[in-house]
Amino acid sequence: MQLYSYFRSSAAYRARIALNLKAVDYTIVPVHLLKNGGEQHSDAYRKINFSELVPTWVDEELRLGQSLSILEYLEERYPHPALLPSSCIERAQIRRFAQTISCDIHPLNNLRVLQYLVDEIGIDQEQKKQWYQHWVIQGFQVLEDQLTESNGLFCFGEQLTFADCCLIPQVYNALRFDIDLTAFVKIKSIYQHCMTLPAFIQAAPEQQVDAQ
Repeated sequence: MQLYSYFRSSAAYRARIALNLKAVDYTIVPVHLLKNGGEQHSDAYRKINFSELVPTWVDEELRLGQSLSILEYLEERYPHPALLPSSCIERAQIRRFAQTISCDIHPLNNLRVLQYLVDEIGIDQEQKKQWYQHWVIQGFQVLEDQLTESNGLFCFGEQLTFADCCLIPQVYNALRFDIDLTAFVKIKSIYQHCMTLPAFIQAAPEQQVDAQ
């Protein structure tokens, strides 16, 4: 089993966390999103993932992109430890939280969007940073309001879930872009706690084989 991954991709980071939490044995296949015009655009990788995005999960005949689809697959194939609770209401709340990140925040700040803003629209690096910060701060305000069941350790109650798998990479990226987390008390507390856990430490960008 293989995960095609880029060390700084927050989407790939989500999948790495889930795989580590479930103790799945897998191999990282690095796909550098910047070298040689982006290795994700190569003919070889396009045959694996038509979207030319990471991550891609390969399990025998399965070729699966989209990080939340990978998390759902892992949850069904490797149900223990569970990353979703038994209650359908709680599962829906957690999926909503994860999708707020993966559908609302992340796409606006994905690498290909930032590259288009710079290369085609012509914004400068400071404007790019302002763009990034605006959408993350707006999204984090929504997330903070959703964390009504947080105990300060995890996003929802006592159990690690999809929500934590998605939140930690987004916070990591926010810190890279100098976003002040002072106003986001719960988000900051959850991030600090999760980053003491082995599954999250091992999934961090700096720990990856392609980290530079």
